[in-house]
Amino acid sequence: MPPHTQPAAFTAVFIEDDERLARLTKVYLQSHGVLVVHTPDGTSGLQAVRTRRPDVVLLDLMLPGMDGLETCRQIRGFSDVPIVMLTARDAEVDRVVGLESGADDYVTKPFSSPELLARLRAQVRRARGMTGPGLAAPLRVGRLTVHPSSHSATLDGERLNLTTFEFALLRVLAERPGRVLGREQLLDLVRGNADEAFDRSIDVHVSRLRQKLGDDARDPRLLKTVRGVGYVLMQEEP
Repeated sequence: MPPHTQPAAFTAVFIEDDERLARLTKVYLQSHGVLVVHTPDGTSGLQAVRTRRPDVVLLDLMLPGMDGLETCRQIRGFSDVPIVMLTARDAEVDRVVGLESGADDYVTKPFSSPELLARLRAQVRRARGMTGPGLAAPLRVGRLTVHPSSHSATLDGERLNLTTFEFALLRVLAERPGRVLGREQLLDLVRGNADEAFDRSIDVHVSRLRQKLGDDARDPRLLKTVRGVGYVLMQEEP
């Protein structure tokens, strides 16, 4: 399947307390085939994610009661659904904290509706394994096996619980074992456009990916840092 094929109709849970923004965004997304389930707070949002099992979650950071970060953490406790964080803040520290909480992508208000739709579609494509050939062969790097066709990965036969961005990052690295990839190069390969993201996000995702691989952050054996250059997935453990 071509890498830019648009996903079929999909469902998005939109957790946003600004009723006007939610209404306008919902109308736009639904006019492009997205089924939008809107909830005004984190508690009802969690319930909607559990019961509706959406293809993607659009989550506002500033919510009444339980904020977006805690909502994101709780969703990650039971689901690997793609999460796009939405916020008025644009400080890098907020973006990093959002990613560390389990978000896959980040959009800052005010946003372009076409861009938001494109981001959501990109997450759904990755989650459905539509970012490359549908019957791509498994990638084996030492004890690690990446399955592009099923959008999954195993380590020593045990399935890894990865977000869509983490899987895309791991796949890019597994396709190039032993090769050092710089941050901008990784962003370009994973997202398709390095200008859409920020350099620091790769460090956050790599840190989370290392944890799931059981790699020691101080002395990683699988996913190594080449200081000042980038990251490399080792073909064999030292």
